[in-house]
Amino acid sequence: MRRLPGITVVATLTALAPAAVTPPPAVPAPPAVQTPPLVPVPPAVPAPAAVTPAPAAGGPVPAGRASEGRQAAFARAARTYGVPESVLLAVSYLESRWDANDGLPSVSAGYGPMHLVDVRADPGRRGHRGQDPRGDGGRPHPPVTLPATAAVPPPDTLRRAAELTGIAPARLRRDPTANIQGGAALLADLQRRAGGPAGTDPADWYGAVARYPGTADAGAGRFFADEVYATIRAGAARVTDDGERMVLPAVPGLSPWPPSGPAGLRRAPAPAPDCPPTVSCEWMPAAYQRLRKGGYGNHDRYDGPRRIDYIVIHDGETSYDAITRLTKDPTYLSWHFTLRSSDGHIAQHLRASDIGWHAGNWYVNTRSIGLEHEGYLAKGAWYTEAMYLASAKLVAHLAREYGVPLDRAHIIGHDNVPGTTPATVRGMHQDPGPYWDWGHYFELLGSPLTGSADPAARSVLIKPDYALNQPRFTGCGKSGECPPRGASSVWLHSHPSEEAPLVKDIGKHPAGASTYSVYDHAARASTGQRYALAERRGDWTAIWYLGQKAWFHDPADARTSVPASGPLVTPRPGHAPVKVYGRAYPEASAYPRGVPRQELVPLQYSFPAGQLYSLGMTTRAAYLRAGTFDPAAHRIVRGEARYRQIQFGHRIMFVRAADVQVITKEDLRQGARLRTSASRRR
Repeated sequence: MRRLPGITVVATLTALAPAAVTPPPAVPAPPAVQTPPLVPVPPAVPAPAAVTPAPAAGGPVPAGRASEGRQAAFARAARTYGVPESVLLAVSYLESRWDANDGLPSVSAGYGPMHLVDVRADPGRRGHRGQDPRGDGGRPHPPVTLPATAAVPPPDTLRRAAELTGIAPARLRRDPTANIQGGAALLADLQRRAGGPAGTDPADWYGAVARYPGTADAGAGRFFADEVYATIRAGAARVTDDGERMVLPAVPGLSPWPPSGPAGLRRAPAPAPDCPPTVSCEWMPAAYQRLRKGGYGNHDRYDGPRRIDYIVIHDGETSYDAITRLTKDPTYLSWHFTLRSSDGHIAQHLRASDIGWHAGNWYVNTRSIGLEHEGYLAKGAWYTEAMYLASAKLVAHLAREYGVPLDRAHIIGHDNVPGTTPATVRGMHQDPGPYWDWGHYFELLGSPLTGSADPAARSVLIKPDYALNQPRFTGCGKSGECPPRGASSVWLHSHPSEEAPLVKDIGKHPAGASTYSVYDHAARASTGQRYALAERRGDWTAIWYLGQKAWFHDPADARTSVPASGPLVTPRPGHAPVKVYGRAYPEASAYPRGVPRQELVPLQYSFPAGQLYSLGMTTRAAYLRAGTFDPAAHRIVRGEARYRQIQFGHRIMFVRAADVQVITKEDLRQGARLRTSASRRR
């Protein structure tokens, strides 16, 4: 079945609800819990029957009803198990946004609209290997391979749902209607075990909702429940990934009871220093101690204010439990935050002022904050809404705090970080990969990715419809073919044809061709990245990419890009081809005595005359010399040279400002006017 767009639409629904739906903020903050009004809040849906035990065999979902509409499936499951329909809908929205995901698991082995977790799911291939995480040529770190760290398994909610409903686990995984029944049964069971009332007033179900993700942390449970109730108050509507139209009517005055939150959960851990108050976040410091032979781990402390240009999005290639335990190993590596899939809970490991060893490029490490997300690049089909939402709230807060622009030149994936030298390009990491929904993420950040109506626009912004865009990938499972699913990437060809070879990346494949592997970014452009327009031909668009024309399918009736404006750079006369760098390091004369000079090594790519690339930012050359346990001995070297950051391939790269000239929007408009005038004269 061809998927339909998965765009969230929160609109006025007067025909469906007693009050109009008001759009929630793009990165909503959990509202403060209020004392319930003296007059009871009417339920969002008619009171369903009392909890009904499941039949001994076959479950409450007749085989002939498996294909009923999803909205009706939620209503029937709510009636069957005595769960308020609004609560059931909102819990599902926070887990999956009501999507079925073709029966494929999430990154944390959750299935279906209700994210029923199967702890027996095979984690599959791990994609992180072979990279120097520190990326500092002056003190190379041994290549790191993710150690075998046994994870503490989460509750097996899939099999618990099977016990409660009598529905086989295989059916709960694949059949959305059965899955919804399983989620309703779980909520009713949690309400009963917590001693909650059996009524169907949504305000009484806060405790059961807080326990639904299966974690015992009070802060995490409250965050999840607060977001569920915020969703009920605001209302929501969207078309799911398989074409189901869904509506959650707004209940603006709803307040959960009791305001103190659920009892029986562990006390919230110590708050983290750099998290906003709108997320569940704890301080879980990374190891920092001396090692043998003068080494130390697993990060660098920094005492002064640090310039932050980037926030780097990673996936951890293992479970939250394993990721967070790895940061306690001083011989391993570190990042600033880890996010949990089931409920969006966050652990902070480093102060934002400290330097994590996470990106594989020392220049980027010294100017970035790194976020690891529980999950796998290719094992799971999707990330939970709870984790997307918590991540977006955190990133929006950090961006405001440190002045980081909310665009794809500064909010980057690990797969967008450049190699430092020609020798390191091939081993750079590929996460979070094509299944991270950048378009939805930027909507939650409050900075949706939009194009330009300027007729002189000479750039394009990659923007396929995530649900409709299902490119072929290999490298998944035993068959080698990845199942069709929504993705944020488009393939780039050497000519305007699907049969044409993929464009070449001489750094990633020095002697071979680019591949369709999900782990191979060599010939891919990703949502939100801006490239200079090179040519259009029929249903195909060409961009400048790694020194060549790269073509992607961009038909008029299903665009995978939009026109965009913004500055471009091109070689100055007499300076082509321009050298391209993976670091913006100072010139040799800038280094004071006692600080070893860092060689300016260009990458194996070149920027020919006549080509243009989008400008992300201009920065002055700098290098932070660390390497000692005492941060007081660290030195910053600042040069006079300036660099332009450009979107040169899938990864960002740098060119010297002296080698290129900037083409602004006004330059493009002036050129268009001159071309028009010349055409009229002819």
